Amino acid sequence: MICNSGGLAAGAFASTMQFAGGTKMKIGVAGFGTIGRVVAEWVAAQPDLELVGVVAGDAEKARRALAERRLSCPILTPGELADQAQIIVETAPTAAFREIVDPALAAGRTVVTVSAAALIENMEVVDAARANGGRIVMATGALLGLDAVRAAAKSKIRSVTMITRKPPKSLVGAPEVLRLGVDLTALTEPLMLFDGSARDGARGFPANVNVAAALALAGIGPDATRLQIWADPSLDRNTHRIVVDADSASFELAIQNVPTVEKPGTGRITALSVIAAVEGLTAPLKIGS
Repeated sequence: MICNSGGLAAGAFASTMQFAGGTKMKIGVAGFGTIGRVVAEWVAAQPDLELVGVVAGDAEKARRALAERRLSCPILTPGELADQAQIIVETAPTAAFREIVDPALAAGRTVVTVSAAALIENMEVVDAARANGGRIVMATGALLGLDAVRAAAKSKIRSVTMITRKPPKSLVGAPEVLRLGVDLTALTEPLMLFDGSARDGARGFPANVNVAAALALAGIGPDATRLQIWADPSLDRNTHRIVVDADSASFELAIQNVPTVEKPGTGRITALSVIAAVEGLTAPLKIGS
């Protein structure tokens, strides 16, 4: 069964993708939340893509969301999706990462994900991809400049530092916040919650620092990449500042991401970066390394 969009005009997500021999690429979306729903709508609107199904932790909630978007899609298990989709977009909570990725890579599929924090803790999946002819594609997510960091890493990078500042509400419930016992709703001035390695930051803030984890994977690794996380009540956007010192270039990057209404810790640009990653895998022209 193929998912079709009943109400979303293809023009809403204009695309110039063409495929060899007119064949359609079969896409599955695992995780039907804030990011997955946007990606699914885009895929369903593309004449050269087939959305073969979605995986959702709450099937009833997913059915309502599909109906609201006028998408007629089957809700599949991770194994069923791995059987049917050539590209699987993984946008699920961190705890479900292996449940989705393992069968996909065992089937030799391409997995597009923004779950860099989960990947750092499960790097053995790269070996699974290598052994079975699969592939893991880390989408840019809410971060810019990964191309520059990847290029610099081909020579020598001396240091990478990332300073993340977020509205307090986007950090509520993070394991490190719970450990510290901080009442984020009572903050009246910025508070630094973490200063350490990207690896430790990913453990303490698994839903908030995929950007730092992706930066670490692109550059000098999760243990050498330094991360600061601040809760700042003066902000209404998620902000990231990156400083890189390398023998090929020294540069600073800064971005202010507009948060989604449904999940303040997730920027609106994240879903769009996943769409760009999928398009880069299937389009005849790919911009960026």
